[in-house]
Amino acid sequence: MGIFNFSQDLGIDLGTANTLVFIKGKGVVVREPTVVARNIETGSIEAVGSSARNMIGRTPGNISVIRPMKDGVIADYDTTAVMMKYYIKKALRSRSLFAKKPNVMICVPSGITMVEERAVLDATKQAGAKDAFPISEPFAAAIGAGLPVWEPTGSMIVDIGGGTTEVAVVSLGGIVTSRSIRTAGDNMDEAIIHYIRKKYSLMIGERSAESVKMDIGSATEPTQDEEIDIRGRDLLTGLPKTITISAKEISQSLQDTVQSIVEAVKSTLEKTPPELAADIMDRGIVLSGGGALLKNMDTVISDETKMPVFITDEPLESVAIGTGKSLDYIQHFKAHSNVANRPNVE
Repeated sequence: MGIFNFSQDLGIDLGTANTLVFIKGKGVVVREPTVVARNIETGSIEAVGSSARNMIGRTPGNISVIRPMKDGVIADYDTTAVMMKYYIKKALRSRSLFAKKPNVMICVPSGITMVEERAVLDATKQAGAKDAFPISEPFAAAIGAGLPVWEPTGSMIVDIGGGTTEVAVVSLGGIVTSRSIRTAGDNMDEAIIHYIRKKYSLMIGERSAESVKMDIGSATEPTQDEEIDIRGRDLLTGLPKTITISAKEISQSLQDTVQSIVEAVKSTLEKTPPELAADIMDRGIVLSGGGALLKNMDTVISDETKMPVFITDEPLESVAIGTGKSLDYIQHFKAHSNVANRPNVE
């Protein structure tokens, strides 16, 4: 069990799209977009999180809105450290002035390199952590989804985040086989933007694409063809324009991304030892992360693998919950870095 002061333990899911902070005994206390607005002229931070996200595509020339994480890893080190400091401070705002620095369990993609992992741990310490321990994202998702990760039984987790999709088979407190691909929710948004630009010569923003994906996006061709209005800039005239697009078209635009995720699941199953594969056949595959909420994602994976597929109760929070719960086993992570099993990243 954890050896540290009860109130000091923090679990952080530092995601490409959102950052969540879990405090032991309180649950998820911070849930904000991983976005920072910086003044280019002065270098000062203008806004962090939701308020910065609201500025995307709406800022004057002197303010730049940055997403400091790309594909699950740090793209802008200094901005990430400042942002994490803000989130840690926000999570611990009610603590005593004399409290010690918190120990932090921080989530990293399973395909991360040693250099990238060190950058995450250093940024966490710079943000005010006494000590930082890495936990691999699919392992955290499996704990958060309530899978029996410490038992000698195989569990398969597919965590579809913003920047990466993590597929792993977990047994006896470790990852047996895994795959990390840098194809996930952000790629779905980009696919929608690209499709609309190519077919309708209309430029739309990230937030509009994400809204469309959430409203009418589907991993399979929908039976009922809904329609939605999208506003953007006409590339031919340069003027604002509204078009009506169907759910069928959005589904078509997402096919390549969905297929990449399905292939990652299938290739991980192919590398799974037979005994564990039999366990997964019995227990099914568990989906977590924002991408798990794409309509019919579970159906597509089930059809392609011929296995039952379930979506965890809190797909957006399962990684953060698992990261927080893993604080109880902090000695395990001190002894063996759970990120030792590093598959090739595509």
